Amino acid sequence: MRKLVVATKNPGKAKEVAEILVGLPYEVVSLAQYSDAPDVEETGTTFVENAVLKAKAYAEFTGELTLADDSGLEVDALDGAPGVYSSRFAPTDAERISKLLDVMKDVPDERRTARFCCAVAIAEPGGEARTCEGKVEGTIAHEPRGDNGFGYDPIFQVTSLNKRMAELESSEKNAISHRGKALEQAKKLLLGTQCDG
Repeated sequence: MRKLVVATKNPGKAKEVAEILVGLPYEVVSLAQYSDAPDVEETGTTFVENAVLKAKAYAEFTGELTLADDSGLEVDALDGAPGVYSSRFAPTDAERISKLLDVMKDVPDERRTARFCCAVAIAEPGGEARTCEGKVEGTIAHEPRGDNGFGYDPIFQVTSLNKRMAELESSEKNAISHRGKALEQAKKLLLGTQCDG
């Protein structure tokens, strides 16, 4: 069975991706299995650019078909920030949440709209990357709630479900999340069919 390297060392993200890609004719392995894997600097200005940078770099490094994603939170009241800097907004998940809530403490409910965005890129060693995107709309809550997921999940209220992302079971989250939507498109690419968008 052919290997598919998922270009992340984040165990939460690697588990989520593997769950969504289950059933594909690939052996899905995490970048964590490559202890000497270099860090790829995310110098892109969009999620797509960063996903492509990582997919191509790690495909070259591992010599394997590689899937990379870049995702983040866009908050309308902050002109789309933290955006591509979501994971660099503060050192830890707890600090990122605390900082965002502090920055938004005076923003009224009707202006707390936000979305999670995800771009996925798939690259062969020496080849071009193919990309797909997904997003989910929501609002920024006033305090964290829920124990599932990672990142900003405890403060992201999913509009369609009226629940925090961190309150969803993984199967429920994967069905509606930005990463879930992008990876469903990526599955089509991996099976040799066309991506919808």
